[in-house]
Amino acid sequence: MAITRTWFGSFKAIGASVAIAAAFGTFAIPHNASAETLADALVGAYNHSGLLDQNRALLRAADEDVATSLAALKPIVSWQADIQQSIGNNNSAATLGSNIDVNSATISISIALDYQLFDFGADSARVAAAKESVLATRAGLLSVEQNVLLRAVSAFMNLRRTIETVALRENNLRLLTEELRAAKDRFDVGEVTRTDVALAEARLAQARSGLAAAQGDFVQAQEEYRNAVGRKARQLSPPPPLPATANLMEEARSRALRQHPDIVAAQRQVASAELLVNAAERDMLPTLSLRGTAFVEDNIHDDGYNNNLNFGLRATGPIYQGGRLSALARRSAAIRDSQRANLHVVRHNVEADLGNSFARLMAAVASLEASERQIIAARVAFRGIREEASLGARTTLDVLDAEQELLDAQAAKIAAQADQYIAAYSVLAAMGELTAERLKLPVKLYDPAAYYKLVKEAPHLQSKQGKALDRVLKSLQKN
Repeated sequence: MAITRTWFGSFKAIGASVAIAAAFGTFAIPHNASAETLADALVGAYNHSGLLDQNRALLRAADEDVATSLAALKPIVSWQADIQQSIGNNNSAATLGSNIDVNSATISISIALDYQLFDFGADSARVAAAKESVLATRAGLLSVEQNVLLRAVSAFMNLRRTIETVALRENNLRLLTEELRAAKDRFDVGEVTRTDVALAEARLAQARSGLAAAQGDFVQAQEEYRNAVGRKARQLSPPPPLPATANLMEEARSRALRQHPDIVAAQRQVASAELLVNAAERDMLPTLSLRGTAFVEDNIHDDGYNNNLNFGLRATGPIYQGGRLSALARRSAAIRDSQRANLHVVRHNVEADLGNSFARLMAAVASLEASERQIIAARVAFRGIREEASLGARTTLDVLDAEQELLDAQAAKIAAQADQYIAAYSVLAAMGELTAERLKLPVKLYDPAAYYKLVKEAPHLQSKQGKALDRVLKSLQKN
């Protein structure tokens, strides 16, 4: 129990990265080819999770927001084509009172260029805000990844818990069946009364009920495992050694506040909101832009045509819009204040989760140590009482009670072992270190920056970069 005492004492351990690698290195120990390891469960959850796919898609949508914002800083070129048929007559002083038939058809084509030269940085602030939002969404994706992996750990350990509990209950049922048979034999020779037989029958019925409940828990654990990992569990291998965390609680808290994805996401959201406040305030200032048009008009019925090219500078600015811009600025400021308050809440929640995870781990370790000592004592007591009962110094009830105490101790150990692992990985999650990359899982890691690099300049669909982006999107599709 050297590892256990280290956890329960000062939590002194080696650094997380080395310890985690060492822990998962034990998966290479030879085992039954059909057995499922904890690493297998984590890999299955990472590859199977629809939540990860959903949030990766949301991240790609946030990447596109950067491209959309950046487009406002680029020239805008548009075209327009018109065909117009005019039919009628003209009677005016210019025609000396004569009616002149009018029948003309014209085709016109124009191309317009608009390019914003200066807006006091409003659109640049929106681009920077969109980039901060992307970073916040990336952190949110890591938070989802941690939840997915922690759920896989819980599903694996709870399934092992139910498997061992069912085996324990089955063994207990066999023992009680033997106790009932022995009680009946002793009753037949007059050594015990009918009451002793009834007690044995009652305990046997209770054991059948406990086995049925354990089997029901096993079925539920199987379904949770299938849901979390994406497949039905095979035979499960023993879990690896416990992963180590920080040396002390204060060090763990420092690392959690520095790197936990929920805190990083909240910090990025505050930064984005600050930039949007800046943009809303600058929207009240004037803008300077360049505008040019090229126009060609051709008359179908004769050889006449017009063409011209115009360009110039345009300065625009708001005078009165009914208070709309002021309201938008105040709204942006309110959202910024909301994000600041959210950062405060998230920070305290992360600290609380870390403290609770450590507390659960300490409780599980203490419970495991106590249950192991209880099993040793209960087993000695059970054997002694059964021997004394065979000599007539103990009653059947004494034997059944001793056996029940041993069963309870063994069940407590099974539960404590599962709780200990779940709590240990919960500590990793609370520190922001329960990710596929940090655990060195043998999976193809999702690169959140790959898509962003392709779309950040808003490429056209037919461009080289646009075609590369199309291939990336097709590779992301799942059947």
